[in-house]
Amino acid sequence: GAILGTNTSALNIDEIAAVTSRPESVIGLHFFSPANVMRLLEIVRAAKTADWVVATSMAVARKINKVAALVGVCDGFVGNRIMRARGMQSERLLIEGALPQQIDKVLTDFGFPMGPYAVTDMGGGIELGWRRRQELGTKNFLGDSLAEKGRFGQKAGKGFYHYEPGSRAPLPDPEVEEIIKEASRREGVTRRAIPDQEIFERLVYPMINEAAKILDEGMALRASDIDVIWVYGYGWPLWRGGPMFYADLTGLKKIRDRMLELQKLHGDVFKPAPLMEKLVAEGKGFADFKGK
Repeated sequence: GAILGTNTSALNIDEIAAVTSRPESVIGLHFFSPANVMRLLEIVRAAKTADWVVATSMAVARKINKVAALVGVCDGFVGNRIMRARGMQSERLLIEGALPQQIDKVLTDFGFPMGPYAVTDMGGGIELGWRRRQELGTKNFLGDSLAEKGRFGQKAGKGFYHYEPGSRAPLPDPEVEEIIKEASRREGVTRRAIPDQEIFERLVYPMINEAAKILDEGMALRASDIDVIWVYGYGWPLWRGGPMFYADLTGLKKIRDRMLELQKLHGDVFKPAPLMEKLVAEGKGFADFKGK
């Protein structure tokens, strides 16, 4: 009768369930690090998870003072899947002309407590990505170059930033700037000054677009669940209501139109999701979406 709750942030829970004798008792309970501080708990319902297992998991979340959001099984679940969309663009922005401190400042000015590169340094993301690529036999010049120089983040005193002994304050590092410029040269990219507004749109609009796909696929039940995940798990500024609320407040048509412009410049990664197009055509927002 025991529930098997896995804390994985990446493994396929349907595959885990498939090799048990009671797949109906398997569920994802994805805590966020540090788990004693972060209140979010993604509860990941697999294909055969029983209703009583979901209900019990939600009750446990309440009992331990977590904010639970029910999601489906997909690559990265909801939170990390949206994060990946932002991460792809943040790296492209570096290659095209931005620097880590500019990208981070755009998001902290918006209200995030930290930008993506400060977060990477804090969580050891350079080393984790490097070791993962070694396992897969893949390469990333920028990430590999930082790792090979021992730039593993705060714990090493240097990552995307430099850290003075005993300090967590991120300081720009000329060595990192040179590595980034070399990455641009290797890709044949002429670096340019990128306005803060463009950086913001290219970071945040793909997040909203990926979230629209998640809603359309039924991986999240409501737009507000996605907002809860990003507010409690990723530091989205509370007063801005979460990415879906922010999108509705900004206007889906405005976001869709800008994404079409970005699609012409940067490719289909900016192609508006079908659900976004549908809601714009109907004059509605994500709050009006009631599922299929």
